[in-house]
Amino acid sequence: KIKLPKKTAKRYPVYELYLYGEGNYAEENKNLLLTGIPVLFLPGNAGSYKQVRSLGSIALRKAEDVDFKYHFNFFSVNFNEELVALYGGSLQRQTKFVHECIKVILKLYRDREFAPTSVAIVGHSMGGLVARALLTLKNFKPELINLLITQATPHVAPVMPLDKYLTDFYTAVNNHWILKAQDLRNLTTLSVAGGFRDYQVRSGLAFLPRLSQHDSALSVVSSAVPRAWASTDHLSIVWCKELILATIRAFFDLIDENTRQITEDPKKRMSVLNHHFVRHPAKIFEENPEAFTELTGAFVWITVKASKWTYSLYNDSDGKYFTFPLASHRKSYSHVYCENSMLDTSSWIYGCVNSNSSMCLEATDLSWRAELLPTTKVVILKLQDYPSLSHVVIQVPPTVGNKYTLDCEFFKEDSRTVQLPVTHLFSFGLSSSKILLNSTGLLYNVQIQHFNQIYQAFKIYIESHCQSLKERKPSVYRLHIPWSHEDSIIVAKVPSFTEISAKLHIAQPENDSRIPELNIYSSSDCQYEVTLKTSLLQVLGQIIRFHAGSLPVYIVSNILLTYGGQLSTLISTGQCSDFSLELVRTAKPYKVEPLISIVVFLQGFNWFREIWQSLSLPEVDAAVLSSRDAWFPLVSLILFLFGTGIAYWSGVFFSTSLRLFSSLWLTLIRPTVPQKDKLITPRRLCGVLSLALVSWTTCGAFAVFIIYLQYLFKPVHVFVASVFYFQDSDHSKETSQNSSIHTVKNQSSMDSISEAKQSLSNSTTIAEAVNSLKMHVTILNLFTWIVLLNLPSLIYWLKNLRYNVRLDPDPCRSTAIIIVCILEILMNSSTSEVKSSKLLKIAAKVPLPLSVAMLAFGRMHLYKVPHFVIFSLLLHVLCCIV
Repeated sequence: KIKLPKKTAKRYPVYELYLYGEGNYAEENKNLLLTGIPVLFLPGNAGSYKQVRSLGSIALRKAEDVDFKYHFNFFSVNFNEELVALYGGSLQRQTKFVHECIKVILKLYRDREFAPTSVAIVGHSMGGLVARALLTLKNFKPELINLLITQATPHVAPVMPLDKYLTDFYTAVNNHWILKAQDLRNLTTLSVAGGFRDYQVRSGLAFLPRLSQHDSALSVVSSAVPRAWASTDHLSIVWCKELILATIRAFFDLIDENTRQITEDPKKRMSVLNHHFVRHPAKIFEENPEAFTELTGAFVWITVKASKWTYSLYNDSDGKYFTFPLASHRKSYSHVYCENSMLDTSSWIYGCVNSNSSMCLEATDLSWRAELLPTTKVVILKLQDYPSLSHVVIQVPPTVGNKYTLDCEFFKEDSRTVQLPVTHLFSFGLSSSKILLNSTGLLYNVQIQHFNQIYQAFKIYIESHCQSLKERKPSVYRLHIPWSHEDSIIVAKVPSFTEISAKLHIAQPENDSRIPELNIYSSSDCQYEVTLKTSLLQVLGQIIRFHAGSLPVYIVSNILLTYGGQLSTLISTGQCSDFSLELVRTAKPYKVEPLISIVVFLQGFNWFREIWQSLSLPEVDAAVLSSRDAWFPLVSLILFLFGTGIAYWSGVFFSTSLRLFSSLWLTLIRPTVPQKDKLITPRRLCGVLSLALVSWTTCGAFAVFIIYLQYLFKPVHVFVASVFYFQDSDHSKETSQNSSIHTVKNQSSMDSISEAKQSLSNSTTIAEAVNSLKMHVTILNLFTWIVLLNLPSLIYWLKNLRYNVRLDPDPCRSTAIIIVCILEILMNSSTSEVKSSKLLKIAAKVPLPLSVAMLAFGRMHLYKVPHFVIFSLLLHVLCCIV
């Protein structure tokens, strides 16, 4: 733990700064006499500062390999595992603390020979966003950070926009990065996403906002990172060894020998990151590799004139140079492709610039043009791009105990490129698109036509057949997405049947016409059959992946429509309909969706946009999603139906639970007949004031949760009372019958009439109780979702209660006070009071426009949802009073 200045420690008592170390290194650095390169790790949502150990430990091993000529000091911030993805109120506080930490770290190196002037930052999840937010601070100097690497950070938007502080923080950070792009030229940023295994942060959110300076920001998916080639979940991206190795190798290649710190040259930083995270040529990084080289050594020179050539060797003690004259191939072929199964980092393929009759005198190293794949390194050269080359030369060094193969072939691009059109989204996997690759080539490019939207999802089946049963090298299949670094690579045995999932993290940009490809690095003398089908489950999976966060809006919208329908039936029939029946009758997508679609369409016109802005109306969420290529109207229909289903089963759950608890209560306690009371009494007023005080002094969500627990008992109480009335009514009927017989014999008929009136009164009371019960269940269903949406700030408050009793800032303090007042009245109301109200017609019609507004403005702002519900319930309260 590093001691912070008293002022900083007092201002941020919950946060801490640590230096990571192990073994002798830890002992040597206890006195903080540091001489390395500072790197600061920022954990994410509920993340631990101890997660830095994966980076620190591997960096230490790497430093030992170079005898500590260079080494890194890894610092880590303890954010007390705060839930900043759910509550945005502490993000600004975290950002300011990190700024203080950077100043403390740089002071530790003061008066050193190679004192750093900047810090490199690695941020996981929300930690990456906090790092980007540093640049929004007024007194922050951008030169304090030179390199930022983020891991599974949702840069574009919050995963769940649960409070205004979170969305405002995102808006401020992203706007600053776009408007101040020129000021960020000296900061190199790399964002690594986890791929489809990361269910918490989809990779589309981890792509840095498109900036004007493309040369200083890079976004990749872990499945495309060389030497990793795997998707990671949200936590394992921190400790995935392959990714950590790529990161640490990049760190060491970024060191400037003169300053012993990370290089200040932005171009070199980007070339290093591209080398390790985009395209690895199976070579150790060199900033300026030599343009020409001499091919020396007592090697045998062998000329190869064939257009296709294979060479295998094992325990070969003699080195060889194989030369391929290009003059004879330029007319017939457009490309040359070579692959080498020896995965070392030495140069192996050259282009001859100057040669005599027997050997090449001067050559250019083409190994930098190669690319590393899981089982081989490959190079593809377009002959037209190398007019000065006379030969391609492949070097085969002497080998002892190693077996590997070399393959080369000349080919025409047209002969190895085939088109595979995708099947329609609504084919439901019943139709397929199929091609057969009959050639015996080493490389095929299957262009997947019309594959450009995030809702498209396919299964690609590749079946390989071979002419003989001899052992063959495995095939490599790569799904290449040209507009983003999100490739996925699969290694398959030959022959085999392989299944590949084809889906996108981001849609194709409008100005990009490139086509996704399936690259097949094949085994010779084998046929490949490629079949493509639409996968309905994967399509639904994509919809959930992109829009699961907005499901609560659709659920509440359905319940609100049902609530409005129940108020309408109360007007027309005098009875409150059942929740499930009313949901089926009133919750229809055609009541809501068309209006939103029309507004989104009209917002494409300038005149409508000007009118919209003049009314100070916020932009419709669907329009924002459309601009990000993440929306089309059918998705909203599917989500609405999902919401209907969830709302229906939540109603069934409440009704069933109600009956169970009520039955239990009846068996344990004999209830008293409730007396009709005023809506507002001194006792209830005291309850409201006390909860308002709780909300103001502690946490608004806590007060909401307390009133929710109180309300939970109300339907149970009403249900038990109605059952009790029913039993009492049955008893009255028996008494009435006996009394009638007795009256014929002994009494007048007036007593019988009086008892009949009493029986009728009981029946009316039961009907009112049942109506009130149905209304309470619906209100409780609505209120449950309000509680769930406010629950994150309650959890955050409870987690930090030992440090501060009051949640500050509190996203729902003011709304909590309004909710408490509303529910205190509603839980003691009945439908008999509402029926006679003059405002009931308005209260019954308002839920429909509120549902439309909720879907229009609440998808990307979940914290707005309670406001629409509160407004509707407030009208209900007025109906009880007026």
